[in-house]
Amino acid sequence: MNADANKFSNLQELLIEQSPDAVIFADSAGIIRIWNAAAERIFGFTKSDALGANLNIIIPERLRDAHWRGFERALAERTTKYAGQALPTKAVRSDGSQIYVELTFAIVIDAGGEVLGALAHARDITKRFEKERADRQNLQKP
Repeated sequence: MNADANKFSNLQELLIEQSPDAVIFADSAGIIRIWNAAAERIFGFTKSDALGANLNIIIPERLRDAHWRGFERALAERTTKYAGQALPTKAVRSDGSQIYVELTFAIVIDAGGEVLGALAHARDITKRFEKERADRQNLQKP
C-alpha cells in the first residue's frame, strides 16, 4: 500500500500539467496561480510569464469589462452561470493575435467555505470555428 501512496503522491500536479486542455486557475483578484503546458501551447505565454499576471493577458481589451463583471458576479454567487456548459469566446495570444477558445469554468471553494478563485479549462477551437463560419456563409449563397 505504501508503494501505491508514493506512486500517486503528486498525481494532482501530474493531471493538471499533462491535461490536453489548458488549465488556468486565477485567485479572487484575477491573478493567475496555475498555468499548465497546454495553456502555454494555446496562448503562447510561458508559465513564468503567466504566473502572477492578471487574466487580462489573455482577454481581448473590448471584452474585459464584461469579463470582470461576470468574474466578480460568479465569485460573489459562488457559482458560474455557465456551469456544465462550454463557452466559446475570443482570447489573445502572446503575439497579440486573437484565437477562439472554448472555456469551461468552476468556482473553487475551500473546505472552510472561502472562495479561492476561478478555474478554467480552455481548448483552441479557432480552426473549427472558422470552418463552421465558412460553411454557414456558403449555405447563404444563392
